[in-house]
Amino acid sequence: MNLKSSSLLTRFAVLASVLALSACGGAEKESSETSATLYFTAIPDHDSTELEAKFQPVAAYLSEQLGVPVEYVPTADYSASVEMFRNGDVQLAWFGGLSGVQARSTVDGSRAVAQGKSDPEFVSYFVVNGETSVQKSDSFPMGLEGMSFTYGSPKSTSGRLMPEHFIVENTGRSPKDFFGSEAAFSGSHDKTAKLVEAGTFQAGAMNYKTYDRMVAEGTLDAEKCRIAWVTPTYPDYNWTAHPALDEIHGEGFVDKVQSALLNMTDTNLLKAIDREEGLIPASNKDFEPVAELASKLGFLN
Repeated sequence: MNLKSSSLLTRFAVLASVLALSACGGAEKESSETSATLYFTAIPDHDSTELEAKFQPVAAYLSEQLGVPVEYVPTADYSASVEMFRNGDVQLAWFGGLSGVQARSTVDGSRAVAQGKSDPEFVSYFVVNGETSVQKSDSFPMGLEGMSFTYGSPKSTSGRLMPEHFIVENTGRSPKDFFGSEAAFSGSHDKTAKLVEAGTFQAGAMNYKTYDRMVAEGTLDAEKCRIAWVTPTYPDYNWTAHPALDEIHGEGFVDKVQSALLNMTDTNLLKAIDREEGLIPASNKDFEPVAELASKLGFLN
């Protein structure tokens, strides 16, 4: 082989190596994009350790259905979950009505995609300690006046926003004026129930599903923490998807996420969100009443 032929072969070899490396790099990039992890979270309306254990199987289910890695990310409080969604640190979240409205208001193109069958007509329970004289009634319990009272989280729909609205609507007074002091915040619905049961607070407002579940499980004494009033209905919890999902995984991926959630029928998975009755489609429009009230009360500022 002459020198010229050898040089030509060398150039072909180098070119082939470059093309191979380029193709490999492109394949790695494409693989990286299609396998990008989907991170999701949920508002901590129950004990956070318990929630993490319940959501691991949900992550596994979604990963299998969607064909991408899925990880649950615990969050410290309602505000943190909204902030994580706003920043794109999570691309899917199980929100309450208010936290969902807050999150979607900060991210253009975000969508409520699913809700529990019970969520279009959700209610709160006003509960009282068993030693109080207040009895259950169909009308707002005016006997709560002057009692020590606790909400759940400051950003909770069923544990703060709607109860505060109904207090003002039925008494014509602010909660502070009606109770005679600033209301407290337990942080979560299960804590509200246990604080009222123990008599730490005489009354409180909470998610009806949490109350019913705790009584059914035997972790709450219905005589020591009694239902005093059931509120009118309102829309509440929802799964909300970030538009980044379509950008990362391709157009239509949010629809794929919605389908996976609607097809999640395993009771053990649905227990993670207290929605054993199953999920139905949701849209941003479904939560306009919450958005309007939140804006009126200054929760979207």
